[in-house]
Amino acid sequence: MFQPERMSRILIAGSKDQMDTIVRELYHQNAFHIEDFVEKEDEAYEGFRIGMPLAGASEASTELIKIRSMESMFGISPDTATTARMHSSPELRAGVDQKLAILVRDVEESTAQRSKLEAQVKVLEARAVALEPFAAVPLDMDLYHGYEGITVFAGYVASDVEIPVPHEKHYVPGGKGRQNFLVVFVPASDAEAANSALLEARFQAVPIPEGNGPVNDLIYDTRGKIAQINEQIAKIERNIEEKKSEYSELLVAYDEYFTAVVEQAEAPLRFATTEDAFVAEGWVPTERVEAIIAALTHATAGKVYVTRLDIGDNPKEVPVEYKNPNFSRPTELFMDIYSRPRYDEFDPTLLVSIVFPIFFGLILGDVGYGLVLLVASFALRKVLTGEAGNKLLDVLRNASIMSIIFGVLFSEFFGAGLPWESIIYTRHLNIGGHAVHHPMVAELLIVSVWIGLLHITLGRLIHMRNISHAMHKSHHATKEILAQLGWLSTMWGIVIVIWSMFAIPLMIDLTGFAPVAMGLNAASIVGVVLGLIGIVFIGMESPLELVEIPTIISHVLSYTRLVAVGLSSVAIAMVTNFIALDLIIGPQLESLSAFGVFIVLLGLIVLVIGHVLNTALGILGGGLHSIRLHYVEFFTKFYNGGGKKYNPFGMIRKFTED
Repeated sequence: MFQPERMSRILIAGSKDQMDTIVRELYHQNAFHIEDFVEKEDEAYEGFRIGMPLAGASEASTELIKIRSMESMFGISPDTATTARMHSSPELRAGVDQKLAILVRDVEESTAQRSKLEAQVKVLEARAVALEPFAAVPLDMDLYHGYEGITVFAGYVASDVEIPVPHEKHYVPGGKGRQNFLVVFVPASDAEAANSALLEARFQAVPIPEGNGPVNDLIYDTRGKIAQINEQIAKIERNIEEKKSEYSELLVAYDEYFTAVVEQAEAPLRFATTEDAFVAEGWVPTERVEAIIAALTHATAGKVYVTRLDIGDNPKEVPVEYKNPNFSRPTELFMDIYSRPRYDEFDPTLLVSIVFPIFFGLILGDVGYGLVLLVASFALRKVLTGEAGNKLLDVLRNASIMSIIFGVLFSEFFGAGLPWESIIYTRHLNIGGHAVHHPMVAELLIVSVWIGLLHITLGRLIHMRNISHAMHKSHHATKEILAQLGWLSTMWGIVIVIWSMFAIPLMIDLTGFAPVAMGLNAASIVGVVLGLIGIVFIGMESPLELVEIPTIISHVLSYTRLVAVGLSSVAIAMVTNFIALDLIIGPQLESLSAFGVFIVLLGLIVLVIGHVLNTALGILGGGLHSIRLHYVEFFTKFYNGGGKKYNPFGMIRKFTED
């Protein structure tokens, strides 16, 4: 529960004629994490080389590329697709040259035809755009071409231009987003002078399209052709959509089938081989080793050699598979974002899955906001698909439940009070004279400090556990353990000194002891001694660590954000209610009029927008600050991470079966 799945390292050896059988059985078992063979100078592997793919690897890869291309075009994904039935592998193999080949050919022909038509549409649309500015000029299109002694200029200008040579000019003023358009005909001998005058006027030339007849007719004809081609494209897309509906289940089944074929065929690329034999090393969950050996022995009729190897003393080489109860599995997402735990260290996933929602609830403890987030955690499952999306929504669900629970305890519903008084502490502020009670800010802050002290203490204790359970026993292990005791001694020494000097509510009062020396009582002296012993232990491991001693206070006080951020959310909710209900809606309800109805609607809009924004801020504040306290204040006390993900050779089939 608090450590990863126990792993065993095994070696599998056999003759090459058994390789295909062994690969298939390993893939079926979906438990063997392969350690890739790397050619190196090692006496144990002298004469071994990286293996070659099994027969059919290239053909299967080609088919898989075609299938995934069609999936991309159809907009379907095996991760989100569902199927009404499982397809058998023999059935799929038999249909490769029939159903699949015909589907691939039809889709490729349809997409090629669609691409060709879309290219034609682009050409025609460009022609329509090029013709558009000439529509306002009272000339047919064929009058712009076919001259030997006349040069034609056409383009955009800022204003009308004086042409210093004999010419025929057509100026079309712009408007409504259109620029001024100018067409000028000049003798070819005067073209240079006309061009100079136009350039001085910042003339922007445009190409003159080909064509005969009135420009508007040409534009109409072009747009008609575009419409006809678009109809053909729409027909092709309807045909493709029909094929998508008909074959989407089959495509994801073939994707899974050929993925399995390719992965099995390419497995020897990860093995060590000779002319006649092969060797594969990897990792298997310890509880499944005997079953794997029995399955391989049965599949090969005993023609395989399997033995356990020593796992060594490097925890980073051992693949890590989480071993958590179902409740904690969504939180594995947060662990992987930070870093997967090392094989030999404490796995805090279960702790995070419990404490994170509590922190979230302390910050956003409101029944109304909690219900909104709970509904969102279910409604968004159609949008956030995939394993990561589902895990994130599961975490949001758990956090929203804690928000509701703390909302009941705080007696909060969208910033307003519930029919009962707060069961623990009230966070209602005196905004608009509507506070239920004086907010217990000081008490809440002290509770958050207690949480910080206990959370950090737990982290230090876990660090000591990690040192004692490490695979590689460092000769500095004793110093490391003493250093962790030193951090705890220093922290609690500071706390005891504070308790002995100040009577703080909800904390132990040690001010009653009589002074012993220099105004310090016995408790103060104990605290000072603990602090000094702690500093000595810290310095024994590394004197440089002494500069981090001030972080003891800052890390503990960092937990007050649980209260501060929560109070800011309460304040925003209460201000929103005060503005919308008391200042906008309330006065209008006293003597409602037609204009008053409008003001009431405006107040409701303000109310909804305010609470929607506060909900978004609550998610960000509650989520980010809660996980930050784990990543920065908690994990830094004990957690190394850097574990290698367990990636078994095989797959969990969704669409196919052997």
